[in-house]
Amino acid sequence: MNWSLTFAPVVPLPALLALAAVALIVALPLLIRRIRGAWLRLLALACLVAALAGPVLLAEEREPLPTVVAVVVDKTASQGLSDRAATTTAMRAAIEKRFGDLRNIELRTIEVGSTANGQPVDGTELFKAVGSALADVAPERIGAVVMLTDGEVHDVPKPPAEILGGAPLHALISGKPDEIDRQIVIRQAPRFAIVGEKQTIEYSVIDSGVSDSGPVQVTITRDGEPLATEIVMPGEVSRFGIDIAHAGQNIYEFEAAPLTGELTAVNNRAAAVVDGIRENLRVLLVSGEPHAGERIWRNLLKSDASVDLVHFTILRPPEKQDGTPIDELSLIAFPTRELFSVKIDQFDLIIFDRYAQRGVLPILYFDNIARYVRDGGALLVASGPDYASEGSLYGTPLADVLPAAPTGRVIEKPFTPEVTDLGKRHPVTRGLEGGDATPPHWSRWFRQVETDKPSGEVIMKGADGDPLLVLQREGKGRVALMLSDQVWLWARGYEGGGPHVDLLRRLAHWLMKEPDLEEEALKVTADGANLVIERQTMKDNAAPATLTAPSGKTSNVPLVADGPGRFRAEVPAGEIGLWRVEDGDQRAFAHVGPANPREFTDVRSTEEKLAPVVQASGGRIARMTGADGRLDTPRIVPVRSGRSMAGQDWIGIRMTEASVLKGVDRLPLFSGFLGLAILLGAAAATWYREGR
Repeated sequence: MNWSLTFAPVVPLPALLALAAVALIVALPLLIRRIRGAWLRLLALACLVAALAGPVLLAEEREPLPTVVAVVVDKTASQGLSDRAATTTAMRAAIEKRFGDLRNIELRTIEVGSTANGQPVDGTELFKAVGSALADVAPERIGAVVMLTDGEVHDVPKPPAEILGGAPLHALISGKPDEIDRQIVIRQAPRFAIVGEKQTIEYSVIDSGVSDSGPVQVTITRDGEPLATEIVMPGEVSRFGIDIAHAGQNIYEFEAAPLTGELTAVNNRAAAVVDGIRENLRVLLVSGEPHAGERIWRNLLKSDASVDLVHFTILRPPEKQDGTPIDELSLIAFPTRELFSVKIDQFDLIIFDRYAQRGVLPILYFDNIARYVRDGGALLVASGPDYASEGSLYGTPLADVLPAAPTGRVIEKPFTPEVTDLGKRHPVTRGLEGGDATPPHWSRWFRQVETDKPSGEVIMKGADGDPLLVLQREGKGRVALMLSDQVWLWARGYEGGGPHVDLLRRLAHWLMKEPDLEEEALKVTADGANLVIERQTMKDNAAPATLTAPSGKTSNVPLVADGPGRFRAEVPAGEIGLWRVEDGDQRAFAHVGPANPREFTDVRSTEEKLAPVVQASGGRIARMTGADGRLDTPRIVPVRSGRSMAGQDWIGIRMTEASVLKGVDRLPLFSGFLGLAILLGAAAATWYREGR
């Protein structure tokens, strides 16, 4: 109970002051002349003035407010290294137990991870978390802030001015003071590059905590395949020349050999993802005898600005001789030798459209084309009756790379092309418009070449269920065989037409190894605070993908079907840095946040970053474990403001004097009979003296 005196004047304050002055003027001469009863008259006048002032005695009932102490627990990625997490957990339990033995203290535990509001955070921001958690607390109520961390804090206020209303900051550091670590850093790498061009990636190996560790072996891979091994010196900038092998993501991994006794090997690996861009796709189109769909391929390829088309059309086969001398012909001789012998490897795709062997191209050229396919080239045969004739391409050295042999029979009857069960999962024919219905919503064809036991993948079937579109990988290259020449019916809109543009464009780009059309592919992308994993496969099911976080923590992620041949998963990206996804021999990378995350710039524990702020606040900074490796829990001592807040084995809590008012009792001193009695008694006392 707190007592205090206040006033509630009955008359205005000026009038009260005037009355007090008059009383003093009247009583002062009596006091000077020492008239008997002068002091009693002055007391009576004073009582009258006091009564008019309305003195009130207040009795306040207050409840003391607890002192707020914040315990900040660092749960960021670097705290997961070595035994830091276990040490921090043990220290947290010990600290909370000791605080539980104290009275009038409100303990607030603040856990700080690698995300905030669902978004990854670059670095460890403990002070920002403290400010948010204690925003509702008056500064004078904050007794102390205790941080359990490895010291790698990236929002330390500079200069170390007074924080948190002058409360002490105590830091207990996990980890050991003699830690060493090795990391590899990509200094510079191109984001995009033209396929076939040479680029340079700059990287460095950094050894922390050791003076001279000697040369380091760095293993370099591309798309998981070993590429090179280099010996470099720590601290120096090394350069490695790369060739952009293909379109899409070219993933170059740099892995440094582990350092003996290092803190973690997680940051010994770094990756550079370079998107390969084809400058121009070179396509050679060889058209045989004229037919209704002759210009389908030409129009399709010419409409693509990224395609350089060379079109070779046979207008005058050898059997059609009219006696015109060659030197009088207006046509320019086509450079067949240059195309099919000298520069054949410069083409990304060769297309034979209803071509029959009639002696225009020597047999040797077909042997060159077969070699071109095995070495990584692409061949498309869009056939008609020519494929079943005596001049069939299957009668040339191309037979070794073609996926199906003709029987010599041409089926001529109406049929609706259909996507096979395998084709429904293949990226070339998957999801073609109208193909999901039975029968498909597209027009009929009327002619097809019969083949015997195709060796490739049949993704479309035609009359009597016979193969219509067959794909095959041959060596490093790819081959496609279209066993009908009537795709032009779709282009002309016959019976509503069909998706000829999508089909033929996908087919051409699959042959040219477009990454998005690979049958077996794994892709991971960062979408805000989540990672989206996409798996494309020809199998009925997809095994769980192995996800590796930047901190090295691995987890198996189940993939859910997202359509035929497609599986998907979405997981939260709780850390900033390079994420790695693997599924068998497939791997993919995605980077969340900045290129060089602060959390892994230096993972060694340290006291240097927090020491200036701790000292400025009067707190204590110490390791969680002593020299013997045992937990060193400090004593907790409540102290008053102005005294020392820390000692060799203890940390202080500044106790608050704040309280909340619960109620007030008012006792007017000159009200009612008590006031009247005092005034009458004072007046009667003056008369009493006069009577004597």
